[in-house]
Amino acid sequence: MAKRILVVEDNDLNRKLFCDVLRASGFEVEPVADGELVLNSARAFDPDLVIMDIQLPHVSGLDLIVAMGRDGQLSDVPVLAVTAYAGKGDEEKIRDAGAASYLAKPVSIGPFMAAVRQLVG
Repeated sequence: MAKRILVVEDNDLNRKLFCDVLRASGFEVEPVADGELVLNSARAFDPDLVIMDIQLPHVSGLDLIVAMGRDGQLSDVPVLAVTAYAGKGDEEKIRDAGAASYLAKPVSIGPFMAAVRQLVG
């Protein structure tokens, strides 16, 4: 059975790229563009991994990672955080929020897929 990955990304091109690459690698993918829909989408989809953009409109990806960690159904789901704003101390903040791994944009496909495979086994 294919591993399931929830892709949270508000940028249409990035979301499509992530989803296309993951599907081509045999994963089942659920895209989410709106941060306010993430928790309900994750509960319904029951993912093996969440790829989380940190800079989302309306809600921070950091806040969503924390909320997932507090949710009984989602707390064991690893999160791969992806952000364009990789300043000093950002990785530490992201990992402290509960992300299992972290990539800075622009993301290259090789490191992206390596990080995904490491997190889903």
